[in-house]
Amino acid sequence: MNEERLARERHNTIAFWLNDEEKQLVEARIEVSGMPKGDFYRAAVLGEEINLIGGRYKSDRLAKVLEKLSNQIEGGDVKAYEELQAILRELLALIKR
Repeated sequence: MNEERLARERHNTIAFWLNDEEKQLVEARIEVSGMPKGDFYRAAVLGEEINLIGGRYKSDRLAKVLEKLSNQIEGGDVKAYEELQAILRELLALIKR
């Protein structure tokens, strides 16, 4: 184990398995939240409230994800279409709150 990893405050790893649909939903929620994956997982596991984070950086990040998915869909990628649907469902759920 390298020194940088030993010096980290968080040095424990937790892993779990997801099916494809679950992974797609989790990834969509992470994208919509604008949070880094690690922060999102910690908040979710610890039962903390997860909200959409605004601001230019977060908006730009979400816009890039949506643009990438749009390009993949134009190329015929069915999985990208499903991922886009999941992200849109999450956005709508957040708006309705």
